[in-house]
Amino acid sequence: MLKIQFNQQKNNWLNVNTDQDDARQLKKVYADYDIDEEIINYSLDKNERAHLDYDKDTNIFMLIYNVPNQEKIDNHYETIPMTFIIKNNTLITISNNRNHYLVSKMQNNLNKASNISVFEFLFTCLLMITDQFFPYVEEMNTDRIKVSNRLKEKTSKQNLLSLSDLEIGIVYYISASKQNIVLLEQIKIHIVYKQLNDAEKEELEDALIEAKQVMEMTQISSQILQQLSGTYNNVLNNNLNETIRILTVLSVLLTIPTIITGFFGMNMPLPLEDNAFGWIITILISIFLWFLLSYVLKKFIE
Repeated sequence: MLKIQFNQQKNNWLNVNTDQDDARQLKKVYADYDIDEEIINYSLDKNERAHLDYDKDTNIFMLIYNVPNQEKIDNHYETIPMTFIIKNNTLITISNNRNHYLVSKMQNNLNKASNISVFEFLFTCLLMITDQFFPYVEEMNTDRIKVSNRLKEKTSKQNLLSLSDLEIGIVYYISASKQNIVLLEQIKIHIVYKQLNDAEKEELEDALIEAKQVMEMTQISSQILQQLSGTYNNVLNNNLNETIRILTVLSVLLTIPTIITGFFGMNMPLPLEDNAFGWIITILISIFLWFLLSYVLKKFIE
C-alpha cells in the first residue's frame, strides 16, 4: 500500500493493490473512507466498463478508466479498468498487478508538480494514462506492416491468424478509447465540474483531446486492417474460384475419353470392331473431340 502527501501535506494519495495488499488492510481503508460495497465491487471487477459515479451523501467521486494492459492475451493487446476515488482531499487509486505499472508513473508526475490539487492530480494521471495507448497503437501498426509484407509473399494460415489478432486488439482499443471519451465528457457536464478551477479544467481538456486522438488513431488502424483483411479474403476467394474452375474444366474434358472408350466397350456389334486400326482411330476421335471441347470451353469462359 502506497500513501503520499502532497501540496504542502494538504492532500493525500493512497494507492491500494488488490492483488498484493492484505485483505484486512483493504477493509480498513474502505471503512476509514466510508466507501460502500457497491463501489468496492466496481473496483474489484476486472471487466468493468469505464464510467463515473458520485455519492452526495458521502461526497465520494469515483471514476473507472480504461488503461492499456502491457501483456498480450492470446497474441493481442487488451485494456483493463483502473479505479480512482476522490474523498475530500484524498485520491484513492485501486490497482492490481496488471495495471500497477502506472503507479510509478503517477508518482513521477506528482514529484514533478507536488503543489497541485487532488482533481488536478487526477486529470494529470488520466492524461498520462491516455498517452500510454500511443506506443501500443504504433506497435500494432508496425506489426500490421510486417504481416502485410508476409502475406504478399505467402498467404498462409499463420499470417492470416496474425492479421486476425491485430484486428481483435484494435477492436479492444477502439472500444476502450470511446468509453474513456464518454467518461471525460460526462465529467464536463457533471456537477463536480462547476467546482473545478481553471488549471483543473485545462488538465481535463488536455486529457479529453488526447483521448480523441487515441480514438482517431485506432479507428484509422482498424479501417486499414479491415481493408487489408477484405483484400486478402478476395484474393483467397479468387484463388479458390480459379482452382474450382480448373478442376471443373478438367473433369469435363476427362469425360471425353471415358465416353468414347465406354461406347466401344459395349458388348454389341460396333463400327471399326473388325478394323486392325480401330483402337488408333478411337484414340484419334477422343483427341479430336477433346481439343474441340477445350476450344468451346475456352471461348465460353472468356
